[in-house]
Amino acid sequence: MTVPETEASAVPADAYLLDVREQDEWLAGHAPDAVHIPMTQIQGRVEEIPADRTVYVVCRVGGRSLQVAAWLNQLGRDAVNVGGGMQSWEAARRPMVSETGQEPFVA
Repeated sequence: MTVPETEASAVPADAYLLDVREQDEWLAGHAPDAVHIPMTQIQGRVEEIPADRTVYVVCRVGGRSLQVAAWLNQLGRDAVNVGGGMQSWEAARRPMVSETGQEPFVA
């Protein structure tokens, strides 16, 4: 199965962005409106992910998000991998926030 992929710069501003990185990565820096569900928790929390809209899945560089997007698509969801992950997001100068009180960065 081929997983649809988009560049970080092309993710719509109002997109449902699912960040599947670990807690420490999330705390260091993430997209302001992203939803955080670590990859290790996806199966148990899949009902929290909307089934009626496209889900853009992001991780650090694109590997974990590709796996999660493929799995969601197998369930019949509409999931798109964000190519290059948060590293590409940061490089595209998309907005980021941190939970640490420091400047956000991709950990």
